[in-house]
Amino acid sequence: MSQNAILYSFRRCPYAMRARLGLRVSGLEYEHREIILRDKPKSMLEYSPKGTVPVFITENGNVIDESLDIILYALGRNDPENWLAPPIDEMKSLISQNDGEFKKNLDRYKYPTRYPDEDCSDAKENGLKFVSALNERLKDTKYLFGEKRSLADMAIFPFIRQFSKVEADDFQALPYSHLQNWLKELLNSEIFTAIMKKRPLWEE
Repeated sequence: MSQNAILYSFRRCPYAMRARLGLRVSGLEYEHREIILRDKPKSMLEYSPKGTVPVFITENGNVIDESLDIILYALGRNDPENWLAPPIDEMKSLISQNDGEFKKNLDRYKYPTRYPDEDCSDAKENGLKFVSALNERLKDTKYLFGEKRSLADMAIFPFIRQFSKVEADDFQALPYSHLQNWLKELLNSEIFTAIMKKRPLWEE
């Protein structure tokens, strides 16, 4: 029995941004349920007990609670901009670097008080290693895998956005003009503007 697809989302979460970007470009219709993480809906926890966003329930009732899997599901249904055109294994490898070591450093750079038993003093510099590597990739092409945006760009840039906002003036002063231009272009894109519109909180 089919139902309307559902997305549980939190506007500022980069993982949720990633999922919304994929759903937006694919044109899939779904019910958007905006939540706040300190007051998670019981229905969301029933679908996905781990309690993180995004959580997507397909029209067939299948639960997808990993952001990259949501994008791949959406693009598998419809990929009008060919985000999956570059080599998928290479894109997944770069995304894995973002989601692994870079995200670890991002969290410790932005929220050092959450890790009282760790020395977070090197988190910024360690995070900048990935930022620098992306800047190198962007020296010869507009996007990470060529002249058109791809899965890799759209899966990674919400996290670079978050990193750039921790100390915004310092970030703009970095010698990474290629990455800064890439980030600015994506932040000003129509699709990002659309998925960042504020929505009322969903009530059960």
